[in-house]
Amino acid sequence: MSGGRSLTARPAGRHALLVELPDAEHTAAFHAEVLRRRAAGTLPPVTEVVPGARTVLLDGVTDPEALALAVHGWEVPPVADDTGEVVEIPVRYDGPDLADVAALWGVAPDEVGALHRSHTYRVAFCGFAPGFGYLTGLPPRLHVPRRSTPRTRVPAGAVALAGPYSAVYPRATPGGWRLIGTMPDPRPLWDPARERAALLAPGARVRFVTADGATPDGTGTGPVAAGTTGPGAGA
Repeated sequence: MSGGRSLTARPAGRHALLVELPDAEHTAAFHAEVLRRRAAGTLPPVTEVVPGARTVLLDGVTDPEALALAVHGWEVPPVADDTGEVVEIPVRYDGPDLADVAALWGVAPDEVGALHRSHTYRVAFCGFAPGFGYLTGLPPRLHVPRRSTPRTRVPAGAVALAGPYSAVYPRATPGGWRLIGTMPDPRPLWDPARERAALLAPGARVRFVTADGATPDGTGTGPVAAGTTGPGAGA
């Protein structure tokens, strides 16, 4: 895909550039291209790269207007499925909205877990709460609406769905997502004592596995495993 035909870039203050993309797929591809160019030394100095749902903010830019002109000429390939850090999240499918999601998907409640685990997700962006990653990868037929009435408290470790996203709540907060399961120990999602406090970084791939570490085909690698495998790794 060509950057110039699918993005809008405008300075955001004196030292930042905000790039707006048409959808999550283009946003992920542009974010990956920014990281690739920075790793290759072909990107002007940038202190921070912050992806959003349909934006990428480049902060600490010396000349935002010049960079805005440059990005319009970039050729931005789609994100390869096999790039990015891989994180496995153990889950028990015991959420209070499991039956509702099953009805929306047209399956039995005990089939929801297998369907959810059968997809590999990618962290599109982080927000809402420290360590909270918005995960894309559900096909459109499995998108579900938020609850009509949000809960005043969603427990830490809740595995949830809303619209095109899946997520795991790293701490107890209010929330309107549909809860389908539980990560038994959510503490690895956000650890301020760790060099990178958030386990889930934009660009990383996420696989949900059963809580005993087994994947749907029975070949799990453990409760939480991660490794960097290419330019799709987070900023």
